[in-house]
Amino acid sequence: MSRAFLCATVASLCLAAPAAAALPRDGALVPDRSLGGVRIGETAAQVRAALGGRFGVCQGCARPTWYFNYRSFDRHGLAVELTSGHVSGIYTLWQPAGWHAPKGLQLGAAQGQITALAGTLIPLSCSGYEAYVRDGQGARTAYYVVNGNLWGFGLFEASENPCR
Repeated sequence: MSRAFLCATVASLCLAAPAAAALPRDGALVPDRSLGGVRIGETAAQVRAALGGRFGVCQGCARPTWYFNYRSFDRHGLAVELTSGHVSGIYTLWQPAGWHAPKGLQLGAAQGQITALAGTLIPLSCSGYEAYVRDGQGARTAYYVVNGNLWGFGLFEASENPCR
C-alpha cells in the first residue's frame, strides 16, 4: 500500500469518533452514482445529514477528508473527501464487512469476479495495490484490489486519480 494510503488509515484509527448509526452496515456501491448513500457533489451538510456528525478528520490528507468509522479505533468505515465544501471522493476503509456492488459483488471477492461482475475496467497500479476503474457519467468508479482480492470501493469526480 502507498504511504499516503497507510497514513490516512492510521489517522482514521486515531482520530475517528464513533460514527452515527446512519453509517450503513451493509453499504452499497452504485457505480457512477453513490457509495454508502453518499454522492459526488453533495454538500458537507448533506453528508452530515446522511451519516451523522461524528467523524474523524484527516490531518495529513491533500483534501479535507472525514472518516466515518463504526467505533472508535475501528479502522472499518467510509472516507469522504471534500473540495470547496462538496464531496469529491468517497471510499471504503479497511474492507468493511457486508459492503457490496451490483450483481452480488462483495468485498473480499477474488479478482476474477470483479471484471466478470463489474464489466470492462481499466487497471491502474497504485503503490502496493491495484485500482480497477470505469469512467461513467460525471464520476469514476474504483474497485481496489490487494493480494488478488477486492479490498474496497471508491467513487470520485470524473478522471480523478483513485490512488490514495
